[in-house]
Amino acid sequence: MGRVTERRKVIRIRDGAVSARPDTLVAEEPLEIRLNGKPLAITMRTPGDDFALAAGFLVSEGVFGRADEVQNIVYCAGATVDGSNTYNVVDVRTAPGVVLPDITLERNVYTTSSCGLCGKASLDAVRTTARWAIDDGADAPPVRLEPALLAGLPDRLREAQRVFDRTGGLHAAALFTEDGEMLDVREDVGRHNAVDKLVGRALQRGDLPLSRTILLVSGRASFELAQKAVMAGIPVLAAVSAPSSLAVDLAAETGLTLVGFLRGTSMNVYAGEHRIALRAAAAQG
Repeated sequence: MGRVTERRKVIRIRDGAVSARPDTLVAEEPLEIRLNGKPLAITMRTPGDDFALAAGFLVSEGVFGRADEVQNIVYCAGATVDGSNTYNVVDVRTAPGVVLPDITLERNVYTTSSCGLCGKASLDAVRTTARWAIDDGADAPPVRLEPALLAGLPDRLREAQRVFDRTGGLHAAALFTEDGEMLDVREDVGRHNAVDKLVGRALQRGDLPLSRTILLVSGRASFELAQKAVMAGIPVLAAVSAPSSLAVDLAAETGLTLVGFLRGTSMNVYAGEHRIALRAAAAQG
């Protein structure tokens, strides 16, 4: 299988001094996802957790919601002309009786590490019907988050980014409980892949829907990331950078709490403010 990092020669210039040295870079390789033997999508990703990535991608497409709906996931042998296995093609087999949504049957998409899913005909094609309403879980008090708790999460995420420390070139996504306990963290050259790996691992553990959790992503909050949170039943999405207008619209429509520009003690709440203890924040201010 491919490595998470690779070494390349670089010419380094510092204060006028020139030197040659090896540099550690994050690996980026294509992964083709097939569904029941048929090509579905290609994503540029950091090798590792490929099965979880494929499973999480299919959760966001509305194919899976339970672990028992997945029959198996395998690397496709003979992926090259000479028959060798590149470990860059995975085939996901659905269990008998799983009904596939139309969106997975009619398109073949290309995914890049920077922009996420590309080539969707319209927003309607992205607004996949979620299996679960965004709520805080049955028979439990509403999720109520102190701004101070949210403010501390980016540093926790940064501390957990092991590969970023060596390369400086990875996005990350982490899942936290409402009490701030880190449940899982994944890194990838694409932030959407990091989220898919988180969701896929949760599917494999039988933890969906991810009620009463917080999804934190490095970088911006796109429409696609908001959709992935909704499809996994996550009630809170926080990002260290800006959200897009469509991400805010989707959050408002579905009841998702969306927080952007989460930096230090500052943050913007774009939707779902009922889950944020705003009075506590005002008192602190």
